[in-house]
Amino acid sequence: MPRVAIVGAGLGGIAVAALLRRAGFTDVVLLERADRIGGVWRDNRYPGCACDVPAPLYSYSFFPNPHWSRRYPPHHEILAYVRRCADELGVTPHVRLNTEVVAARWDAGRWLIATADGTGIEADVLVPAVGQLSRPVIPALPGAGTFAGRALHTAAWDDTVEVTGRRVAVIGTGASAIQLVPAIAGDAARITVFQRTAAWTMPKPDRRYGPVRRLLYRRVPGAMWPARAATLALTWFATRAVTGDVLARTLVTRLSAAQRRWQVRDPVLRAKVTPTIPLGCKRTLFTNAWLPVLGRPDVELVTERITAVEPRGVRTADGVLHEADLLVYGTGFAAAEFVAPMRITGCDGVTLRETWRDGAHAYLGMAVPGFPNMFLVYGPNTNTGTTSVVIFQEAQARYIVQAVRALAAGAPPLCVSPEVAARHDAELRRRLSASVWTGCDSWYVGPGGRIVTNWPGTGREYVRRTARLNLADYAGVTASRT
Repeated sequence: MPRVAIVGAGLGGIAVAALLRRAGFTDVVLLERADRIGGVWRDNRYPGCACDVPAPLYSYSFFPNPHWSRRYPPHHEILAYVRRCADELGVTPHVRLNTEVVAARWDAGRWLIATADGTGIEADVLVPAVGQLSRPVIPALPGAGTFAGRALHTAAWDDTVEVTGRRVAVIGTGASAIQLVPAIAGDAARITVFQRTAAWTMPKPDRRYGPVRRLLYRRVPGAMWPARAATLALTWFATRAVTGDVLARTLVTRLSAAQRRWQVRDPVLRAKVTPTIPLGCKRTLFTNAWLPVLGRPDVELVTERITAVEPRGVRTADGVLHEADLLVYGTGFAAAEFVAPMRITGCDGVTLRETWRDGAHAYLGMAVPGFPNMFLVYGPNTNTGTTSVVIFQEAQARYIVQAVRALAAGAPPLCVSPEVAARHDAELRRRLSASVWTGCDSWYVGPGGRIVTNWPGTGREYVRRTARLNLADYAGVTASRT
């Protein structure tokens, strides 16, 4: 029976382990660098942290959750769901906590995995499931180290940080910041928000799930499927808006404009929050509280460029020093730096970093030529800005189960054909070159302007294309090749 080593115990890694167990493969180990499972929902716990994907889609189809309290669940409910999945699906006993993988090398038909504590682990199949949102980015601002107050990233929030009565500077206006600022407004003495680019926003159709609905979902699990199907249809429409459908784009942009007109009465402020980038160039933000909070007298939106951080605050290009006691970076993640800082070495001593010197790429976002029996979860070009990434992760997990089943049946090590991978890559680059993401100054883009994160189509298309592993796409690798 093949041994499978999964790196990362978030939603992606847990999905792979759970479906492998269901298929009868129990020689599985999940290597997690932290002291608890949970992935991004373990690390992100800033005030106001919640899901911006509707609950019916933010769960595995094979393990629906009848306990959500609302349509857009808060952080603690999602983390509880992740841990319940691991426990009830039998994954928890396979997890090794406080085990950071620093390197992996293909040698004589097996993966030799090295951890930070010096432990060596061997496996037949390697599944890096560290995701695209595991390494926070803090911009290299001049003088950042001189700030006299506390500075932290939203993905490394410290629960002991005191916000009440303090002046808070928030750098960034992405998905984390638009949740944090409304949550601390009124407690903080003053909040200064620094915006580089205005994002597109949409109303957030949130609502509570009452006790009757939750009881129905517990007693009749199938009752959750209509909501999931309806949400899938809406996200399909949203994807069409981003990928070029004129009608869908028009409806979405007009709804966004109507939200700004209704929630921002000050024309000067409205001009600041009106996006000048194409829809989809940054993640569209679903919120009911972000625009109104910017109109509060104790909240200021600054669009001037930051020139330096000083001991007493943040200075902008107009010469103004914005004084602060607490500096919060809501500046996102190094999404284009897949699997870093792990060093992964495939056939003939070639590293993954060398293979990806011109930008990360993988067949179906999972398989890379020259790296046998390695399957990425949430790898290159499998991000989605319009639907749930869990759909993609579950599709990848099902594909990986097929690969392990083939190996168990006697197939030689599976290494995707360079020709197959090249055709797939050429298709993606062609489709992405005609997309809104081309030229975006954002985390979508890797070396040389290559779009390395986003999938160019719908989630439904990705599920269809990964539904069946075609062994003809893979070349056998002799066990002696290193």
